Parts: sequence; structure tokens; C-alpha cells
Amino acid sequence: MRIRATAAALTVTGALALTAFTVPVAQAVDGPQAAAAEAGTSAGADEQYGDTAISNVVVNGGKDVVAGISNLVPVKVTFTATDNSGIDNTSGYAVLYHGTDVESSDAGAEPTQEVGGATNCATVSATTATCTMTFSIDPQANLANYAAGSWKVWAIASGKDGDYTLRENAKTFGMKRYSKLTTNASPEPVKKGATITVTGLLSRANWDTYKYAGYTNQTVTLQYRPKTSTTYKTIKTITSSSTGTLKTTVTASADGYFRYKFAGTSTTPAVTSTSDFVDVQ
Repeated sequence: MRIRATAAALTVTGALALTAFTVPVAQAVDGPQAAAAEAGTSAGADEQYGDTAISNVVVNGGKDVVAGISNLVPVKVTFTATDNSGIDNTSGYAVLYHGTDVESSDAGAEPTQEVGGATNCATVSATTATCTMTFSIDPQANLANYAAGSWKVWAIASGKDGDYTLRENAKTFGMKRYSKLTTNASPEPVKKGATITVTGLLSRANWDTYKYAGYTNQTVTLQYRPKTSTTYKTIKTITSSSTGTLKTTVTASADGYFRYKFAGTSTTPAVTSTSDFVDVQ
């Protein structure tokens, strides 16, 4: 019956304790720790009692979570909970966090639902329920530059018979800093055989200053598409400068479109600039 104690602890302490995710990130693990302590277990380790299981955890539809500098980012997390006696629909809960484990996490986010909410899980069959948590990621409250990269899902669910499962790392997903990329090809128009200079800027969200800043020393490809074609081809590979700027030259051959393309990294998503047309005369 220990999971019933967990659910009760979440109901009593969760509303207050989980608000720690909106204060300095050093306190980000207070919610799971408080809930686990009330249940006599550790928030930083998986624990299993009986046959309750969590599976099919999906974060943000299977895509990376990408955040800018100010707009709230909605994120949905779903998981399947099973137990031979059925799932207690008020028991499902999840928390997002960054760090090796939840006890030493340095950033996190709590769902918009209350702990122990009656609609956190929906019954699918006599043994199965689908649990859904919705999050609103605030770059200025939940994030910092060091928190970009791999995040984890802490999840819990219980059966109607008191069985339960607690998963410290039910799923990993990417939390990335929104990126921007520009392209400008000049002069326009240009004579055939003359030099075209293609400039641009690769930048990304800075979660410490809440501004966009150049992404330095990154590999970016320059692509070209003739006016008569629908296919871009890579014609050069260059590296962004110490301020994120891009600059290279090509020889004018025919009317066409130029664009820069960035493949992305573990902390920053891929981005392709809007193309710039050059009239070659």
C-alpha cells in the first residue's frame, strides 16, 4: 500500500514543493524528493512494488523541445500505465529534469496539472490507462544555457491494489536553444563571371541573457539552386566566425538562389535560411 502513501504525500506536499521548479534551478528536485520522502523511498532511484508498469513514454510527439528567449513552450508527455488490477487514475505523474539523476538535477519543470489530479490518467481497459501531463516551459524560469541538451522524465503510477512503479529516467529527450540563420548574396544583379559575396549570421537563444547571440565556430554549408531547378546542392562548407557571422565568395554563373544550412548540434536545432535570389546578366 506504499503507493497510496505516495499519492497522499503528493496531494499534500506537491502543490507547494513542486513550485520549486519556478525558482532557482538548484532547488529543481524538491518536488520528487518531497514525494518520495513521504513514501519512505528515494526520488533518485527506480522502485517497484508489484506488477505496475510504465511504458510508451512520449515527449513532445517524439520531437526535441526547442525554446527561444521569452515565449512559453507547450510540451505534452504521455505514457502507458498497466496493472492487473487496473490503474489508479489519480496516481500518474511526471516531472522533467536536467542532470545525471533527479536528486542532483540543476533544472526542471512541473506539469500544469495538480498532483493527484483526477484526470491525469484516462482508463483504456481493465488493466491499462494513458497518463497525460502538459507542461509550459518558460525560458526565463525553467532554463539556463548549461541546461541545453539531454533531459529526462521522472514518472510514477500505481495500481488500484496498491502496487506501484517509480521511474527516475522513464525517457530522455532533447531540450534545445532556438536557432536562426540568414543569407544575403550580393551584388544584385551581377555580371556572369563576376564575384558574388554571400554573408549571413548563425545565432541562437541565450537562456542567460534572454537575447540572441552568434553561434561561433560552427560548420555551415552554402547551397545553390539554379532558377530552372527545384533542387539545392551544397557548393561550399564554411565555419561561423567568433561572432557567428558567415562570409564566402562564389563565381556568378546563372540566375539562382543561395542559402545557408546548419545541421544542428546536441544543444541547438538544425536550421535553413530563407534563400536569396541573384540575377546574373
